[in-house]
Amino acid sequence: QVQLVESGGGLVQAGGSLRLSCAASGSISSINGLGWYRQAPGKQREFVAVISRHGFTNYADSVKGRFTIARDNAKNTVYLQMNSLKPEDTAVYYCNGEVYSNYRQGTYWGQGTQVTVSS
Repeated sequence: QVQLVESGGGLVQAGGSLRLSCAASGSISSINGLGWYRQAPGKQREFVAVISRHGFTNYADSVKGRFTIARDNAKNTVYLQMNSLKPEDTAVYYCNGEVYSNYRQGTYWGQGTQVTVSS
């Protein structure tokens, strides 16, 4: 069984910063891509950022230059540093991982963490 658990969400004023973490645990052989998605009220879940096992990154245009994704392979953890936050960044943030476990690769999701940016 593989679990992804996010932490670090909260309430912040516009212009502020937050750092999200997502730790994967369980019977893990390796983790390929790790990413962050978000879902605002009444909207579909959308891509935010992704990082490959070797550190290649990609970002949604809406967060480029403000958010930074990083990972610690030894800790099976991915981070999302969010700077210059805007009210439109308010959403539940989910981490996502392509995990190789028990001879099978699967996509796993965390339970989400709320980020609220006040104006």
